[in-house]
Amino acid sequence: MVTLIHTLADHSDDVNYCAFSSSCLATCSLDKTVRVYSLKDFTQLPYSPLKGHTYAVHCCCFSPSGHFLASCSTDGTSVVWDVGSGQMLAVLEQPSSSPVRVCRFSPDSTCLVSGAADGSVVLWNVQTLKLYRSGNVKDGSLVACAFAPSGNFFVTGSSCGDLTIWDDKMRCLCNEKAHDLGVTCCDISSQPVSDGEHTLRYFQMASCGQDNHIKLWLILCADSSGAELKHKCTLNGHSAPVLACAFSHDGQILVSGSVDKCVIVHETSTGSTLHTLSQHTRYVTTCAFAPCSPLLATGSMDKTVNIWQFDLKQASAGNAGENESKVAVEDWSEDDVSAWLCAQDLADFVGLFKMNNIDGKELLNLTKESLANELKIESLGLRNKVLQKIEALRMDRRAVSVPVPDEFLCPITRELMKDPVIAADGYSYEREAMENWITNKRRSSPMTNLPLPSLMLTPNRTLKMAISRWLETQQK
Repeated sequence: MVTLIHTLADHSDDVNYCAFSSSCLATCSLDKTVRVYSLKDFTQLPYSPLKGHTYAVHCCCFSPSGHFLASCSTDGTSVVWDVGSGQMLAVLEQPSSSPVRVCRFSPDSTCLVSGAADGSVVLWNVQTLKLYRSGNVKDGSLVACAFAPSGNFFVTGSSCGDLTIWDDKMRCLCNEKAHDLGVTCCDISSQPVSDGEHTLRYFQMASCGQDNHIKLWLILCADSSGAELKHKCTLNGHSAPVLACAFSHDGQILVSGSVDKCVIVHETSTGSTLHTLSQHTRYVTTCAFAPCSPLLATGSMDKTVNIWQFDLKQASAGNAGENESKVAVEDWSEDDVSAWLCAQDLADFVGLFKMNNIDGKELLNLTKESLANELKIESLGLRNKVLQKIEALRMDRRAVSVPVPDEFLCPITRELMKDPVIAADGYSYEREAMENWITNKRRSSPMTNLPLPSLMLTPNRTLKMAISRWLETQQK
């Protein structure tokens, strides 16, 4: 269910944070750099590492649109980068010049929140790259932040243990003592839930802290007059302070990282522990799920980032039968639509579709006119491409998709292999992907990062025949 597929070891000091976009992974470190990797083969983009901070980089995040990357540092600044070119677009100085500990984009990519060690919170306008609003938490340093999927409020966590809910005008809606020894991280699930007592839908949030605990909360933000923060349950399992927590894109899985060097995978609905991952050799400081693929990244003070292949469907199924039917397109959530866009090479539209709340039913109802007039997609070519993909969905709605066996997928590209070869590390790869890997990475193994004793690639004819037979069965 959870498989370690790659380890990144490019930072020269503690890894503080990692974040995904639909096509990239960003990591930041005490070594003052931000590194950006392609999810296709986990190689660094040509402009990586990004060097613009003069002190340790504490946090980094992508805008949901995927166009911007933000990073913040002890140097008192948040820097906005262009993801396509690596160009530094702006240096946003915290008004107090206090070390900036956390930054986060709003779901529509129009705002950026930065929180600092002196408790200051700043809301920046991303279009103008100017300060929009600011405020302060009551006590302590601001160390955590998470936006609601709706974008109309966000939550901050402080070192004194408080969780504070703010609206999009920076008005404090609620303040709650959450962790006695201080909050370290928080995350809000993209999927709303019911508390079982009301018909109202709540947002589910996780927080973790120096008290070794992870707490699940329900948030009801009715209007600008206030909000309700309701404690749901406390998850145990770590033996030391918990430094990071993150929900999977469907909200069914929660992962946490701790000073005890472990990553724990929890089932959100029951609170039960599904897996404990103990590959890191020092404190686990960060964990993040990819938005459009089953990948989990965990970073540590051991200077590494581990990439895990995560079978979310298997994890959330628990003891359910193996023949669970596929969700119909019309029942897709907004995150299911995002995953589909990425699979169709339409990842650039993820932010736009999310901003317009496009779920499966809305997706099937999109027309040439709505793409142009409502979603404002100006390019006729892009509109036609989206419509062609949607039309294929409509024609294939009743088809049942059979998952490709994992052993048929190349570990580098995660695509079905056409010309599998065996490398000196004993693993099978797609020939072209492995040849490119050797060219870029020289003699390292994609699976273990250990030196390859030989660069010889041997055709895996047995595997190729097995793939061919499997493909024939799918065509019947």
